Amino acid sequence: MFGGLVAYLDSVKARDPAARSHWEVLLYPGAWALAFHRAAHWLFRGELYFLARFVNHVARFLTAIDIHPGAEIGRNFFIDHGFTVIGETARIGDDVTIYQCVTLGGTNPADGVAGKRHPTIGDGVIIGSGAQVLGPITVGARARIGANSVVTKDVPEGATMIGIPARATLIEAEGYQKTFMPYGTPCSERFDPATQQLEILKCEVETLRAKLAAMLGEEQRDRA
Repeated sequence: MFGGLVAYLDSVKARDPAARSHWEVLLYPGAWALAFHRAAHWLFRGELYFLARFVNHVARFLTAIDIHPGAEIGRNFFIDHGFTVIGETARIGDDVTIYQCVTLGGTNPADGVAGKRHPTIGDGVIIGSGAQVLGPITVGARARIGANSVVTKDVPEGATMIGIPARATLIEAEGYQKTFMPYGTPCSERFDPATQQLEILKCEVETLRAKLAAMLGEEQRDRA
């Protein structure tokens, strides 16, 4: 148990340059929220729903982080700062990082039947501050959700999503960011939505030039 705690604290330090020691990390609201959730989830699985909700409410009061007791969370989950909401049927993999003001929200079934309503988050995903991931969608492993993005559709593994509604950046999923990306938001100009349209237009112009050159070449061959 102690070894698992140390490994968790090490994983948080690796993702947060402000953490100078394990003792500091132990004061983080995200660490406390996760500890409370482990207890609440154990009660929830034992069908002690009232007690699970009670622990959940205490955790929300102390940390400003609301994790439903039914949510399933993997290893080394890190919430940096607070004001995060995670719904009942959310499933979160290992080594996931979430920043402040993120919602893993659900949809309201038209037939009123409570099923899988919240997202499934793959291993190593980073979700930037203010992002909203909504519905029973799947966010693939190692994907990056940029700050303030609104995601309502499945995200491929390794993709970087930005915007409202969220769209994949021009980089292919196979070229996913292998290093840690703070806030899940790329800072390079090639990912900037303001410059992406220009890049698309450049590609279209190059395509038209290639087609024109091919047509001129055929015309010259016909004349010859």
